[in-house]
Amino acid sequence: MSARSAIDSARIPAHVAVIMDGNGRWAKKRGGLRIFGHQSAITAVRDTVEAAAELGVQYLTLYAFSTENWGRPKHEVMALMQLLVHTIRQETPTLLKNNIRLQAIGDTSQLPDACQRELAEAMELTAAGSGTTLVLALSYSGRWDLAQAARRLAEEVAAGNVQPAEVGEDLLARYLATAGMPDPELLIRTSGEQRISNFLLWQLAYTELYITELLWPDFRREHFYEAVLAYQRRERRFGKTSEQLTVS
Repeated sequence: MSARSAIDSARIPAHVAVIMDGNGRWAKKRGGLRIFGHQSAITAVRDTVEAAAELGVQYLTLYAFSTENWGRPKHEVMALMQLLVHTIRQETPTLLKNNIRLQAIGDTSQLPDACQRELAEAMELTAAGSGTTLVLALSYSGRWDLAQAARRLAEEVAAGNVQPAEVGEDLLARYLATAGMPDPELLIRTSGEQRISNFLLWQLAYTELYITELLWPDFRREHFYEAVLAYQRRERRFGKTSEQLTVS
C-alpha cells in the first residue's frame, strides 16, 4: 500500500513546516557549486507545495532564508536572491492555478528591492486564494520573531494600551509573525540534521518532528506523504497520559 492511499483524510495536519536542508551537500556530491543545489531544489518545492495542497493542508511554511544566512559568502547570497526573484515570478501562475495564497514572514525589509517587489506582487495576485496558504520564511529566525513581538508588545504597554498583568501566552502570540495561523503540527527536516535551527521557536513547542536523511533536492511528493503518514501514526499527548486521551 502506498503512503498516499494509507493517509487518513480526516486527520491532515493543519500546518506543516519544512526546513529545506542539504542543497549545498547535494551539489557538492555532484561536483557542482552550492547554487546548483539551490536551483535543483525548485522541483522539491513544487512537489511539496502541490502535495500539501492536494491533501488539504491549510498552511505550509518553508524555511527559505534565515537571518543567519546573510552571513554566507556574498556571491552565494546574491545568487540566492536572484533565484528567489526568478522562482517567485515563474511559480506565481501555478499558485493561481492551484488556488494557493502566498504569504511571507520575516524581516523582509532586508531583502533586495527587486525581491520585495516580486514578493509583494505575488502576494497581491494570490491574495484571494482559498486553498493552501504557502508561507515563505525569508530573513527569518525564531529569536528575531520573539524579539520583535516583545518589542511591539512593550510599545503597547508603554502607550497604556496593554496592562502588564494582561501579558500572557495568548497575547504574545498575537504579535508573532505567524499571528492568525495555527502552530505547526508537523515539522519536516531533510538532510538528517536533528535540530530546529532557530526556526519558529515559540510555535514548535508541541510540534511532531520528522527527520529524513534525504537531501532537499531529492525530496518529492511521495516523501511528503510518508511524513504525513508517520505523523498520523503518532500519539499526541500534550503533556497528558495515554490513559487520559482514551477517556471519552
